[in-house]
Amino acid sequence: MTRRFLQSLLTITICATLSPSAHAADWDQFRGPNATGVSKDSKNLPVNFSTTENVVWKKTLGTGIACPIISGGRCIETAVTGKKGQEKFNVFAFDALTGKKLWQTSFPAGKLPEITWPNQHASCTPCSDGERVYVHFSTIGLLCLDAGNGKHLWTHKTPMPFYLLGWGAANSPILHGDKLFFCLDDDLDSYLVALDKYSGKQKWLTKRPEMLGGYSVPVVVTSGKQTDIVMAGSGKLKGYNPETGKVRWNCNSLLRTIMTTPAVVDDKIYVSVQSYGDTARTLKFALLQWRDTNQDKKLDKTELGKAFWKKFDKGDANKDGFLVGDEIDDAFQAKTNRVGGGNIIQMIRGGGTGNVTKTHMEWNLNTKAPSNIASPLVVNDQVFVIKEGGISAAFSAIDGKTQWPRRRIRNLGHYYAS
Repeated sequence: MTRRFLQSLLTITICATLSPSAHAADWDQFRGPNATGVSKDSKNLPVNFSTTENVVWKKTLGTGIACPIISGGRCIETAVTGKKGQEKFNVFAFDALTGKKLWQTSFPAGKLPEITWPNQHASCTPCSDGERVYVHFSTIGLLCLDAGNGKHLWTHKTPMPFYLLGWGAANSPILHGDKLFFCLDDDLDSYLVALDKYSGKQKWLTKRPEMLGGYSVPVVVTSGKQTDIVMAGSGKLKGYNPETGKVRWNCNSLLRTIMTTPAVVDDKIYVSVQSYGDTARTLKFALLQWRDTNQDKKLDKTELGKAFWKKFDKGDANKDGFLVGDEIDDAFQAKTNRVGGGNIIQMIRGGGTGNVTKTHMEWNLNTKAPSNIASPLVVNDQVFVIKEGGISAAFSAIDGKTQWPRRRIRNLGHYYAS
């Protein structure tokens, strides 16, 4: 990955058939409408584009890997600026057609944690209803800005996330009705929260203690008269009542680490996940590989860091000051949800109550096709996936049968776009 990728080099491409006065359909959150990755615009996007071809305008903003959104004719993006120790979080708005800068609102970032490549501190994709813009920054929390002028309307403080492998935050909020939904799965205190989108007042907060660090974004699924906020996480896909935050159903079919977001078509939920290792590779293997600095095959508190000391004490069954073997898993994963790695693509029907693993999973594939980061795309009854090295595959959305097996496309390299 080049340094330029890690800058928010924001490039907006507009189809040549789009009139200068027209506005394209909104793309107002991570992966667009309900995180599907499918535009509702009737105009086709260009097939061919490069750093010069079909580029209408571009702006260099700072560092970050958040996706830009389009809402109400505005292109909105985030970036970090400033030298080390004096960083600022920034939210920018541009005219989507001309690139004219409409406003920029900045916030002192405070002390930023060390995070691992390729993540950056401006990695949360904003969402907007056309009147307000919502964004999350790890050292501040959830922010609401006026979409017209960038005025800061409210802040909802959120706990600083902590990750055992130092990944850093990259979680994005969504809007549904009059609520803002935000899920933060880290390795310390995972939760899903709903806020009043106008005031920022908390409606409810539901803890997710079974979840390890992950980056899936909430999606909205309606089945009959039942609408759920659906979240993918360690080992489980869960449906939550959007009014109360109570878990309505769970499908116990996922893997250890979830970074992708499900794609929803009607009441069908398509999940594509790669989690490193096989089904026996629980968390302890990764922690011994990356945190066991003296290679003695056990962990002490200094190797984990102070943020995790309470978790450490929970796992240290014999109180000898070390986590050894299953004690490592016991500290961070519930025994009822101790899942490993692998590669899966699944289709699960929404709705239901309780454990729907046997009743609502329509098909499940164990295939090496999924990416650990890039989410699936479902179009015309086909599920498309792509991963590192430009390896793509397609499957029937109806029954999971292979439409084309894994093959390389012409563009090699890193694939993070969802």
